[in-house]
Amino acid sequence: MIPQDQPIAVIVDGYSTGNFLPAAFARAGVSVVHVRSSAEPMASMLAPNLTEYLDELVCAGDEDVDKTVALLAELKPVAVLAGQEPGVPLADLLSERLGLATNGTARSRARRDKHEMIETLRAAGIRCADQTRTADVAGAVAWAEARGDYPVVVKPLSSASSDGVTICRTADEVAAAAEAVLAAVDIFDHRNTEVLVQSYLDGTEYIVDTVSANGEHYLCSVWQYDKTTTATGSRIYDRDILLDAAESPVPELLAYLETVLSALGIDHGPAHAEVMMTAEGPALVEVGARLNGNMNPGFHDVCLGTNQADLTALAYVHPSKFVAQYGNRRYTRRRPAIVHNTRTEQDGVVSEVDQEAVAALAALPGVHLVGVKLVPGKRIRPTTDLLSSPLRVFLTSPDRADLDSAYDAIQVLKDKVYRTA
Repeated sequence: MIPQDQPIAVIVDGYSTGNFLPAAFARAGVSVVHVRSSAEPMASMLAPNLTEYLDELVCAGDEDVDKTVALLAELKPVAVLAGQEPGVPLADLLSERLGLATNGTARSRARRDKHEMIETLRAAGIRCADQTRTADVAGAVAWAEARGDYPVVVKPLSSASSDGVTICRTADEVAAAAEAVLAAVDIFDHRNTEVLVQSYLDGTEYIVDTVSANGEHYLCSVWQYDKTTTATGSRIYDRDILLDAAESPVPELLAYLETVLSALGIDHGPAHAEVMMTAEGPALVEVGARLNGNMNPGFHDVCLGTNQADLTALAYVHPSKFVAQYGNRRYTRRRPAIVHNTRTEQDGVVSEVDQEAVAALAALPGVHLVGVKLVPGKRIRPTTDLLSSPLRVFLTSPDRADLDSAYDAIQVLKDKVYRTA
């Protein structure tokens, strides 16, 4: 029996930045229990630190739901929420069954399946991409050719972190990209059985992060993507640049995203959206009902004064307090900030992480934290997407010039971090 000397929250699939949630709930005076939605842990993401949880339950299929609901009901939890993308449908189901604050199951699929997501927006009259879904390569090519307007975007239905996303300018490129998606598993260890093909949204892309309680939304931050192009033509993430909340196009992005959250039924908890500002106005790329994968509480506390993990805990544990303090409000940028995902041409197996090189990066003016993604024994390969970026560097300073200088210095030092066999 789990001791109940304080309230309990349930986190479903607390992978990746979901690892920041146990400490956030602890600061709110709440213990946590973990629920895993798969029979085996997902190997592709940073695993939950189970020492921070009172217990872990496995609910890997429909046959486990009733038992899991009964066990959780005995704990009288104050909240059930997803720690990472795969946990969204199960968190919706468990919170609904337990009578807690919930986004509900009616639109769970639209919050995970990217085709269903966009079609839900279209039905609500919200600007979005044209698209099709198909289980075969020929169907993807046929749609692109019939549309007759390249480029188009090919990607998996339910992945993240730019996994399998390809911008295609010819039918042959569509065929190759669709074939690659259908032959792969996504980053959540799920086999891709269909592929999504969408019209290309031309413009500048932004991250828009929120936390909600009872349908009232707090805009946590807006970051502008700065991308670079590889020698093979892939567009990859380089810098996420924090915008001031009063800066254009932040107000327009917020107004648009509020319509998206309403259409998708995201009334409670965090959301991480990517929105393209096109010539016609904002258009959703995708949104997840979970924390930003680049979120770091200490870093965000410095440049924003708060962070999405602590705001999420507050929204679930003390919703009236959250609404009073943050409901329908925007963040304040305390200082300029950048998240830089480095690229590399290194190819091999990591034999050593040079700690002196890491320390040199960390000592640069403006560098808050150096995220080393790989350990000895892991493969390093030329960067083609966010997943293959080997370092994530968080930078913030009162002086934007510090960030630009540090960025230039990082380009000289970054490939000294990993030594390969």
